[in-house]
Amino acid sequence: MTRDTATGAPGSVSFFAHSRTQRLVDRSRALGPIPTAVVYPCSHDALHGALQARAAGLIVPIFVGPGAIIDGLVTSGKLDLGDCSIVDMAEPVSSARQAAAMAREGRVEALMKGSLHTDELMSVVVSREAGLRTARRVSHVFVMDIPSFDRLLLISDAAVNIAPDLRVKVDIVRNAIAVATAVGIVQPRIALLSAVETVNPDIPSTLDAAALRDMATRGEFPDCILDGPLAFDNAISAEAARVKNISSAVSGTVDILIVPTLESGNILYKAMVYVSSSLAAGVVVGARVPLMLTSRADSPASRTASAAVACLIAHGRRRLTP
Repeated sequence: MTRDTATGAPGSVSFFAHSRTQRLVDRSRALGPIPTAVVYPCSHDALHGALQARAAGLIVPIFVGPGAIIDGLVTSGKLDLGDCSIVDMAEPVSSARQAAAMAREGRVEALMKGSLHTDELMSVVVSREAGLRTARRVSHVFVMDIPSFDRLLLISDAAVNIAPDLRVKVDIVRNAIAVATAVGIVQPRIALLSAVETVNPDIPSTLDAAALRDMATRGEFPDCILDGPLAFDNAISAEAARVKNISSAVSGTVDILIVPTLESGNILYKAMVYVSSSLAAGVVVGARVPLMLTSRADSPASRTASAAVACLIAHGRRRLTP
């Protein structure tokens, strides 16, 4: 049985079986911490997770939420905020709006979800009033570290877009490529998942996959290799593809799985976490700043890994900004 932990001292974060995530943390720490608005951290896990990311040298947290509740958690949990500041906001939505304003003004380079509901936070992030929207649709990417796998594996979208149509999937693919680039994957290989490998008018995901594949052939997704539709086994295993006489440039070498719906992606990533002892780092991209979107059930190591990925994305944006 594998287990994860993240200690509180800089330079001592350990993920045991998850060596690839450890390397992401080390790379992120070397670049320096990014200022991060932690939105409504009104639970011990939310507050402690942010402080662990700070201890790992990944973020400089600014806590946005009710000061009295945060102070109470600090006291009851015997936590040390150090020189971290608190922006006192009474409600979850007002906290999200304040954090978005801080990102819009350049005061922070990332957002971290605290204990408010995901819908409360995302409704603010995607609103026109927040000023964080870009030309792309926002989407979620999981960076999976699977002990039995020989590389990182990205899954999108398993948390934001419920039943994306073709136009949304175009942005999901582009966002996933951007995250892959940030974590060091050169020319990522992308599989567009479905239940079958042939185009079937009764299965919409196969039609979308064929259209996306044609777009890739025309060069609309540069610096990647993309194929689909592919079933999961034929994307992951070159042997499964060989037995089924499927020829694909991504079979057995895939870096990114694009799932047809949120439900399928959510089930897939949770199966990897709970059955295969995988570590999942989750970020929302497509907005002006990355958003660390963690679950109440996430392990401390998963929260720290999400911060590492967001840190790498933020530093990549610094290099692109004049």
